[in-house]
Amino acid sequence: MKILLLGKGGQVGWELQRSLAPLGELVALDFDSTDHAADFSQPDAVAATVRALRPDVVVNAAAHTAVDKAESEPDFARTLNATTPGAVAQAAQELGALMVHYSTDYVFDGSGDQPWVETDATGPLSVYGRTKLEGEQLVAQHCARHLIFRTSWVYAARGGNFAKTMLRLAKERERLTVINDQFGAPTGAELLADVTAHAIRATLADAGKSGLYHLVAGGETTWHGYARFVLEQAAAAGVALKAPPEAVDAVPTSAFPTPATRPHNSRLNTQKLQSTFGLTLPHWQAGVARMLRETL
Repeated sequence: MKILLLGKGGQVGWELQRSLAPLGELVALDFDSTDHAADFSQPDAVAATVRALRPDVVVNAAAHTAVDKAESEPDFARTLNATTPGAVAQAAQELGALMVHYSTDYVFDGSGDQPWVETDATGPLSVYGRTKLEGEQLVAQHCARHLIFRTSWVYAARGGNFAKTMLRLAKERERLTVINDQFGAPTGAELLADVTAHAIRATLADAGKSGLYHLVAGGETTWHGYARFVLEQAAAAGVALKAPPEAVDAVPTSAFPTPATRPHNSRLNTQKLQSTFGLTLPHWQAGVARMLRETL
């Protein structure tokens, strides 16, 4: 089996290189690859790469994820998040391949306090959310065999993330202010990658498992709760902090105006995924604690 991974250099792409390798021959590309075109600003070229390589599975981990920047470059965001994934899906369909694609909680309007299920009405509040929703729709429309995973609050040990930012600030300042009215579940890139590999195997064996799934770690918190947990873990590990966990002040979203509107409710219900694939998703604290042990 041949697997084509697009967007290998991102947080999720990096972990997918590890998790997909045991499944078969893995060809991993990024926007700057020189052997095959994989720059998502060039839809036709990326689709041509898919046709040339003839993979059995295409995994797309490439995206425009700069949420605020997308507000000022909507056409570019749409190309990366919708047009090119749609073109890739068309090529995958021609080959009879399975396509895996990642989406986001930003497709919802963030209202209410219940975890979103896959069939809930969408209502994105930002360019990023709208382009990611269009990408979902194009992938599902053009490639019959597909897995689309909506996730949220993604982090990884590699590269920058919220936890590392909080640790840096807590070493520099005596008090921190963090938003406490956005709810979600911090989700590790390695969890996404491992579940993806499992789901690919299951879906290749049973095409009826194709479809849209919510995939996040278990439990829920706010950015404020997330920050306090990070500092508690750091303090327990003996890290010297100017700002202890109790010095993290809770503030509303309105205290930090941004170009793109953030959803308040990013909770995602994962029952469909867990029951379809026979999985149990660990609580968010387990993954964050593990990531911190690797990075502290």
